[in-house]
Amino acid sequence: MPQIRSLLWVGRARQLELDAVAETPSLDVAWARDLEDALALPLAAFDALVLDAEDPAGACRDLARLERVTGAPPVLVRVPTDCAEAAAALRRAGAAEVVSRGGGDRGPRGGLAPLLDALPAARRGPAVRAAPRPEPAQAAPGIVSRSPAMRHVLALVQRAARSRATVLLVGETGTGKELLARAIHDGGARRPGPFVAANCAALPDTLLESELFGHVRGAFTGADQARPGLFEAAQGGTLLLDEIGETTPSLQAKLLRALQEREVRPVGGTRARQVDVRVVAATNRDLRAELARGGFREDLYYRLAVFPIRVPPLRERRDDVLALAAHFLRRHGAREGRPGCRLAPATGDLLLAHTWPGNVRELENEMQRALALVEAGEPVGPEHLSERVRAALEPVASAGREGETLRETLTRVEAWLIRRSLAAHGGRRAATARALGVTREGLYKKMQRLGID
Repeated sequence: MPQIRSLLWVGRARQLELDAVAETPSLDVAWARDLEDALALPLAAFDALVLDAEDPAGACRDLARLERVTGAPPVLVRVPTDCAEAAAALRRAGAAEVVSRGGGDRGPRGGLAPLLDALPAARRGPAVRAAPRPEPAQAAPGIVSRSPAMRHVLALVQRAARSRATVLLVGETGTGKELLARAIHDGGARRPGPFVAANCAALPDTLLESELFGHVRGAFTGADQARPGLFEAAQGGTLLLDEIGETTPSLQAKLLRALQEREVRPVGGTRARQVDVRVVAATNRDLRAELARGGFREDLYYRLAVFPIRVPPLRERRDDVLALAAHFLRRHGAREGRPGCRLAPATGDLLLAHTWPGNVRELENEMQRALALVEAGEPVGPEHLSERVRAALEPVASAGREGETLRETLTRVEAWLIRRSLAAHGGRRAATARALGVTREGLYKKMQRLGID
């Protein structure tokens, strides 16, 4: 009988239970909060899957979804109580084995004895294999998404890729705007051409003009030979103008001409050169507000925002946090020589509690930092995270002060969360309300009740 070497546990298990299973010799245990998180993992890499279900009906629905996953491992379902009819229904739905939790007074290993005994039998059972499950909206490699907000964005990206319209990507720093711009290029007719990215915030105005439009020999000190710009380098392809909101009105006027006339004039030159380039612009600024104060040209804005796409911050796509974290652990773990690392359950809770002001880029950096502190195959625990992420433990660690009632504890924690979110959003109440999932009026009432200025 083949030995089970890797096991995926799906559900809200106690850490003691996971530890007890992990103590089984030569068994590598990974954990996923729910089936959505599990489906973001390469299920074919596991020898068996434990579905720790809250009720048989929910387990049947999950089994139906797993039946559509090619290469899914045998599924062992763990339900709260013994019920012959429920067990039979689960086996008909595709479960290789069904066990009850039970044994609550016998310690974690005693309570898990039926499950541990059933693992070999599950390995002998038929694998759950059927037609492939329809994949979520996927615009390009490296874009991981399970949240409705991001799926909507990916659907817009796919439509934009089939269009010739100029696209304006608007979103906070670190949300993945360049990845989406590349997805637009790769999904369209210009895919055979080059994809060129220009960071408009990286250079002063005079140098940026030369970088974009090129220059002729002798145009300025040090220009000892002619040099084409990025518009010409992107001929037949796509040019990403990143941080377009950082440009000056003078350069904006020249960009407008390049877009309207499809031609560029090198610095110091007298002749314009024709270019065939699709432009995708990106910004982390509110360009409409810039229009109102005169910081951005209105005619250029409407030329760029033919197909505007708002990219949501990570705090508005919580469903993606754990899937992204697992993705970064796999990708960077392979590069750093630390394969097989996974999130401990408590670590997942901390990642979900963090507001991620740096968005996906901050999460990726956090996972890279954690990989530097663990060994290959070791779980990433809370102690491997940075202090700014572990700060979510602060109200929990100080909860239950002596003489404090439950209501008083919850009030203090609620006030801490609101103050923390306000600080993360620069005191902007509307943005804070959106991040916390409450109305502005509801936030104002809570702040007044809690004495928050």
